[in-house]
Amino acid sequence: MSRDLRSYMKDTNVRLIIGALALLFIVGDGLIWLIYGFGAAMMGLLCMLGAFVPIGLIFFFLFVTDWIVKRAGRD
Repeated sequence: MSRDLRSYMKDTNVRLIIGALALLFIVGDGLIWLIYGFGAAMMGLLCMLGAFVPIGLIFFFLFVTDWIVKRAGRD
């Protein structure tokens, strides 16, 4: 029986990220809906999604630069 700790760490990080996003969107927006109503919940959802656009762009550019560096090192 072998243990691949890197794979375990990667799986754990993915699960933590998915759980945090689920809490943010389901619980957070659900509480806004219960307290303030549907319109406020939709505005909260729009603001949360808008906040993830710059984060997504940063991760995209980091992925692209990592890909470029890995391909340039094959000479």
